[in-house]
Amino acid sequence: MRPWSCIPIGLLAILPLVAPAQLPLHQLAPTTQSFTLLDALYKDPEYESLIKLLQRAKLIPTFNKLNGSTFFAPTNDAVKHHASFNLLWQEALNDDTHDLQDNLQLRLRQQLFYHLFNYTVRVLPTEQTPQEHRTLLYPRDTSEPPTQEPPPYPPWMPVQNGTLGTEPQRLRLSARDDALWAGVDASGKGGVKVVKDAVETANGLLLGLDRVLEMPPDLATVVSRHPRLSYLHKILTPELTIFLNNTPTLTLFLPIDDAWEALPPLERLWLESEFAADDLTRILNMHTVLLDEREVKWSDSMRKPVNLTTIDGPTLEIVPKDDKIKVSDADIVERDIYASNGVLHTVSSLLIPPGALQLTPEKYLLALDCTEFVSLVHSVNLTHLINDTETEYTILAPRDDVIKLFTSDDLPHRGSEELKRLLQYHFIPGKWAPKKFEDGMLVETVLEEPGLAGGRQVMAVEVTEDSKKSQAKAIRFAGAGVMGETEDVGNALVYFISRPLVPPVDMLETVTSNLEFSSFTTGIYSTNLADTLKSTPQTTLLIPRNHAFRRLGMLVSDHLLSPSSKADFERVIRHHVLASVEYADSLVNGSKRTYKTLEGSDVHVERRTADRSVILTSSGGWADMQSGLLPENMLTQTGVVHEVTDIMIPRSVELTVGKLVKAAKASTMSTMIMKAGLDWVLNGTAPPEGSPWAEKGLPGSGWTLLCPTDDAFKEVNLTELYSDDERLRAIVAQHLILTPPASTPRDVSVLDTLLNNRPLPLDDAATYSTLRSSDSVYGDVIVRVLDGGKDREEGTMVGVKGARGTDGDQDWAHVVSWGRSTTGGGTGGVVQIDRLLSPYAPSWWVEYGAALGVGAFGVILIGAFFYGVRWVWQRDTTEATYEPVGGFGPDDGEE
Repeated sequence: MRPWSCIPIGLLAILPLVAPAQLPLHQLAPTTQSFTLLDALYKDPEYESLIKLLQRAKLIPTFNKLNGSTFFAPTNDAVKHHASFNLLWQEALNDDTHDLQDNLQLRLRQQLFYHLFNYTVRVLPTEQTPQEHRTLLYPRDTSEPPTQEPPPYPPWMPVQNGTLGTEPQRLRLSARDDALWAGVDASGKGGVKVVKDAVETANGLLLGLDRVLEMPPDLATVVSRHPRLSYLHKILTPELTIFLNNTPTLTLFLPIDDAWEALPPLERLWLESEFAADDLTRILNMHTVLLDEREVKWSDSMRKPVNLTTIDGPTLEIVPKDDKIKVSDADIVERDIYASNGVLHTVSSLLIPPGALQLTPEKYLLALDCTEFVSLVHSVNLTHLINDTETEYTILAPRDDVIKLFTSDDLPHRGSEELKRLLQYHFIPGKWAPKKFEDGMLVETVLEEPGLAGGRQVMAVEVTEDSKKSQAKAIRFAGAGVMGETEDVGNALVYFISRPLVPPVDMLETVTSNLEFSSFTTGIYSTNLADTLKSTPQTTLLIPRNHAFRRLGMLVSDHLLSPSSKADFERVIRHHVLASVEYADSLVNGSKRTYKTLEGSDVHVERRTADRSVILTSSGGWADMQSGLLPENMLTQTGVVHEVTDIMIPRSVELTVGKLVKAAKASTMSTMIMKAGLDWVLNGTAPPEGSPWAEKGLPGSGWTLLCPTDDAFKEVNLTELYSDDERLRAIVAQHLILTPPASTPRDVSVLDTLLNNRPLPLDDAATYSTLRSSDSVYGDVIVRVLDGGKDREEGTMVGVKGARGTDGDQDWAHVVSWGRSTTGGGTGGVVQIDRLLSPYAPSWWVEYGAALGVGAFGVILIGAFFYGVRWVWQRDTTEATYEPVGGFGPDDGEE
């Protein structure tokens, strides 16, 4: 026995909903005959197409069972018009079509049942009194493909418990323009016109229509077509559309377009975004009633006050008042908008309880054209940063038009860890108003770096005052400017920036882009420290510019950068990396005096209050080695980078004379020193016991070697030289200067490092004793500095004092470069010269000629003197004498 055969025929005894004061049916002047509805249809050729459809749907037995009904019959023209766009009706009218599968027959029957009442309408509506009737359509879901189950047998009776629960679909009738209209809306407009005279039969009333009555669609379609629900349709998500499409027995109280104007503009923009799905679901659920009784709430069930619970939970208070119905604080604007799976009532305002929808920073960001930024945040699951309504943040957000300037290759891939780091760098804990920022300050972001041992990465802030506006500030975050006004959005403050911010990269990538650091970075890559410096957490790199290598002394630089000296240079590099993160403020204003380095020793810090400069002193090098700090705060994944003026050498690096000679590529001079038995000078060790050098009490360090280049020996017979030990030692001794340590370190400016990187002062006319000075009066050397005047050379020269002329003008060498050793407290080193200074041994004429000449000249001068004296004497003894005439008279008193 078929289950549907148990459906009682009493179902057809449903009474009509007819208002008592309606026009009598005789005013339509029906033709009364004693035949059935089917007889009337067969008799009228205007219903031939309809008869075919009834046959296809196997509804002929059903119509024979009807006893008292009203049938709105579409004419041939109506059927033809409907079949022009309805494929099911086209197929049903096709003579070549075999029997329709059952679910297709069900769809056709559904449509035909919507034209049929199970009672006879006795009074017609007027314009003032439209009518609402129950049809025999119980909407069901017929969207599935045809079933292979065998069809049930007729007669086909409507099956209750469809998508409207136990209720059938309703149809409105109204009168206007001297005609009857079926399927009108609540205001009596629209619908299908009755074009044929009513025919009263033995089992019902037949009314002809000029068009087919369209079954009400699902609620989603109803919303999309309603002119006053355009905003709701605009913001519905696909998920909500599916919900409205497929959920049965829904009762909706939906706000009209004007009701949404009560929301703030920013929140409306938020609801229009692609990320408002949760709030939209809540809003729709606040306006939706889904009763346990599986029924819908038509307006006629609201004649008494009633409380309806929404899906979201809040209760709607339904209060009828006069001709209106109040729903909480709203009025029902339009009642009973039919749908296949429920009923829709429009209301005048939103039915949202106060505080039900909280404004989050995300909503504001979306409303302020930061949708792409929010989308990126969602892709890496950082939504807690923009949805938290308790924790305060300062958000640095680029607008959509800014992000569009960047290609997909400019930003990390969506969902990647790199993008997550980048976005975290755009959030600063706390609300930072513009007045709180100061130029040069560092602020923490929410980005937690493994390279900072889980500490927060910081961001540099630049602030410049606007000279025209005393209160205005121009703020830049990590180099990105602020565009427009700052927005205060509840628990967050939003700055709109000119470009996305890139978090700090590793230490070497940070400095590689600056070519001024290329010498130091190239040296790092030449060693095995590159990966170590990139990965070691919590470090501070003190990096010198390229000119610092020149300030260090070219021979020292050449040694450190040579492939054979990687171990020494690695120690120097490690000495420039502090084993802690020290931003500029802690170095300039902190109380800490020493900082441990990765090399193991410390760097000492001296802060000068006069000019607020910071001087760094290494653990080794020479006594007056120092470097000035230029605080830069170049941020890295593992800490920070600062610039320093000079390279610092730790105590673990010993720069001996031998290393500097090797850097000078003076292998010939090195060989001469070793053959002369002075190899201890190269090593900086004490002279061997029993050697003449030890007997003289000479120290092992503190020597400055005047080191000729290998080219200086081109004209020297080295074989002959090496065989002459005395001459060899004399030459070597002529080039060795015992340099005494300075009594006190010189208090020089960091900018005067060119003075303290020399093994000894190379001032004009400076004279120095060499190892040969004790054996020869020509052992000293003298320095001359030429200013490069007219027809004169420029540069520094050194020569043997007194050799071949005055002050060594005729026996000299140019100073090419130098390097200071670190042994003996940094006293001594190597001065590279371009010529060999041969020991001076004067000839007998030069040595005795002057004395003989002076003696001879003296003898001649003495002889000339005595000769003159004799001549004068001889003249005095030979000249004539005179006697008075008469002789000499007697003297007075003589007699």
